[in-house]
Amino acid sequence: VQLQASGGGLVQAGGSLRLSCVVFGGTFNSLALGWFRQAPGKEREFVSTISWSAENTYYVDSVKGRFTISRDNAENTVYLQMNNLKPDDSARYYCGSLRLGTNWYLRSRSRDYYDYWGQGTQVTVSS
Repeated sequence: VQLQASGGGLVQAGGSLRLSCVVFGGTFNSLALGWFRQAPGKEREFVSTISWSAENTYYVDSVKGRFTISRDNAENTVYLQMNNLKPDDSARYYCGSLRLGTNWYLRSRSRDYYDYWGQGTQVTVSS
């Protein structure tokens, strides 16, 4: 399984970006997926996740109401729509695929249960 993220960039506070992550290999329809981010000097932190069926999503509290995760199974792609961006959102954003058989409700917010990662895409929000 390979993941390729794109869509990052430089944006002013209050602006929007849409990240995309295309998944190659594996059976996309059976994969739960997540977005994490890592700022310099910090650990990679959970942002959002979506179940394989797209019926369930989680968000870290700091992005609730501003970010929306979605998936298009026909395009093997997961998206992260980011609105009202803040300088604290600046980081490199990574998409990952949750290990098959992992309990999504219990484990999807932990990076330890993701087997494959994309290369990341940089998001920089200026004040």
